[in-house]
Amino acid sequence: MRALRVVIGAWILTALASYSGAAQSRGFGIGIVIGEPTGFSAKAWTSPGNAVDIGVAWAFSRQGYFHLHADYLWHFPDAIRAEERFVPYAGFGGRMGFGEDKARAGIRVPGGIAYWPRSIPLDVFLEIALIMDVAPATELSLNGGIGARYFFP
Repeated sequence: MRALRVVIGAWILTALASYSGAAQSRGFGIGIVIGEPTGFSAKAWTSPGNAVDIGVAWAFSRQGYFHLHADYLWHFPDAIRAEERFVPYAGFGGRMGFGEDKARAGIRVPGGIAYWPRSIPLDVFLEIALIMDVAPATELSLNGGIGARYFFP
């Protein structure tokens, strides 16, 4: 585990040192999310206000479920007037979970807030998602986490 932290830290420092301007609302970003589920997150912008978010993670509350999700997101960059760039967002998508007992499929409605630093291409976010599984049975639950993504110029 310590080696993984060292590798991730070195990757982040190298990426930040090679950057010359912010690019959070365009291009492609990849990073991590910690919470329920915990894993990897990627985001690809389709327009200046819209993006597709993908998560590949592990949901520990369901006895080690492997979790996949994809969401279409709408961002509201002018909703919060502040010197720093805090951007609320909401979206709609789907998710699948695979575990020892059975597979699940459902609808995901995420919402959150992202912080976009002005000097580095980083997206730090806090997100909560309402989940409605539709297979094998209808069940409501919540996911949530905090994460960060680095955007490639």
